[in-house]
Parts: sequence; structure tokens; C-alpha cells
Amino acid sequence: MIGEKINRFGEEIKHRLVTDRHRQQQILLYFCAMQILDGKVVSKTVKDNIKERMLFVEEQGRKIPHLAAILIGTNGASETYVASKVKNCAEVGFKSTLIRFDDDVAENILLEAIENLNRDEDVDGILIQLPLPAQINEEKVISSINPDKDVDGFHPFNTGKMVQGLPTFIPATPNGILMMLEHYKIETSGKHAVVIGRSNIVGRPISILLGSNTYPGNCTVTVCHSRTKNLKDICLQADIIVAALGIPGFLKADMVKEGAVVIDVGITRVADAEKKSGFVLKGDVDFENVAPRCSYITPVPGGVGLMTIAALLMNTFTASLKK
Repeated sequence: MIGEKINRFGEEIKHRLVTDRHRQQQILLYFCAMQILDGKVVSKTVKDNIKERMLFVEEQGRKIPHLAAILIGTNGASETYVASKVKNCAEVGFKSTLIRFDDDVAENILLEAIENLNRDEDVDGILIQLPLPAQINEEKVISSINPDKDVDGFHPFNTGKMVQGLPTFIPATPNGILMMLEHYKIETSGKHAVVIGRSNIVGRPISILLGSNTYPGNCTVTVCHSRTKNLKDICLQADIIVAALGIPGFLKADMVKEGAVVIDVGITRVADAEKKSGFVLKGDVDFENVAPRCSYITPVPGGVGLMTIAALLMNTFTASLKK
């Protein structure tokens, strides 16, 4: 009797081990099939291209591209972003200027600074680090930038040209996403793309660009937001998902079909006492659980954020060629 029980117990353990091993093999196969959309690799390719073109600029004695950035306040994340942009300008041989204001700066003072940069013929691109303090009208500030120097691509004039498919400055983050899709030769034509988020910075422009008659593009695009019903069901239909809503870990594994391409635009500082910095960067995607279901996925950090800077540099270089 005891011997039979021991044998049954042994068979049960063996079955569990085989089952667990099978599950591990399945997970391993998923990860082998899944490919990381590496922002480090693609951004380096873009910056190397700019560096090569800069050699020609220097040989011809032409003007060096110059990016001017305005930073208001001392927000940690904004400080990091702007410092990275300034660093990358130096890396590719651009000039850069950083103008700082306190949180309580008056709107007219900010507008005056922008107008000075508009008139400065040496400045090719103007960047206003968002978000702005409550006393500043963001739309008014963006509209005050000379469209020819609007390397962020937020000015209504440039937005209108983008919608019409005319040559213009494409917002840096959506443009960076397109560069990444193109670099990895990801098929977009006829695919169903779901964009979660409808901001003027990412959601709306990337939905327009993915639906444009270009490559990457020609997607059937669904834009989802806070009022969208049956979001999970919609996401499960998607071949491509762009998560850009700013909620860490929002996109779960049960919202993603196998083989989908997932682009994580989110980057949020989440408190973590175990980290020296006191925080860890999280994207809008539950990466650990979603990744095994994907054909391609972007990491955070190391994904879209790096491409945003690369696209900004390319826009600045393009602006300098207009002079």
C-alpha cells in the first residue's frame, strides 16, 4: 500500500517536472521568436548618418546646425531629457544653447525669449521642454515659434502639413517610431494598428502617420483613449499596438495577441527604495509578461526615448539646410 502511494507520488512529481519543463521550453521559444526593437542600435545608425553629413557640411564651410532649448523649472525628468538632448547635439557636432527660467516665469517673458530666438539667424531649431507651468498657455507658446524652427513639429502650421502628407517637421517621438519600424523592416501595409492615447505629441500624430499612404504606413488605425469601451477586445485585434498613455504597466499580456508588434512610448519614474536613484523607469507595457507574446517589442528604457532624440537631431539638421 505504502509502496503504491510512493510510486503514484513519484509519477505525479515526474509529470509535474515534465509539464514545467514543457512550459519553460515554450517560454524560451517565445523569447527566441520575439525580437527587441533596440533604440540604441537604431539611434546610433541615425546619428552616424548625421555625423557623415556633418563632415560634408564642415568641408564646404557651411553653417553648423544650432539647437536652442528652453527649460522651465527644475523637474527631474525634464532636466534629464534636456541634458541628454544637449549631450547628443555635441556628439554629432551641433551647437546648442540652453535657456533656463524659474517655475514662476511670466508668460510674456517666455514669449519674448522665443521671439529673440526666432530672430536669431544662427539658431536653426527651437525646443520648448514640456510640460509648462500652469500660468503658461501651452498652445500660445507653441504657436509663437517660427514654423521653420519648430523642430519638435508641434506648430499648427506643421501639423496641418503633416496631415496633408506634405514635407514638414514630423513630431520627434512619432518620427522616431517610424524610423524604428523602417530599420527593422516591419510590414505595416494592411495591418491593424491600435494607438492607446490621443495626445498632440504622440497619439494623434502617430495615428495619422501610420494611416498615411507611405511606408511605414497604410495601416487601418484605431485610436483608443480613456472613454474607449471594450479596450481589451480592440487591442486583441491589433497587429501593432502603440501604448502612449503614461500609465506604468497598463498594457497586460491578456490584451495582446500572439505575434503582435508592441511599441511602448511611456516612461514614468516609479519609486524603488532598492535603487540608488530611488526610482526605476517603467513603460506603459507590462514588459515581462507581454514580451513573450510579441514578434517585436520596444524596451523601457532603451527604446522609443532614444529614437525621439535621434529624430529631433535629424529635424534640426534639416532645418539648418534651409539657410
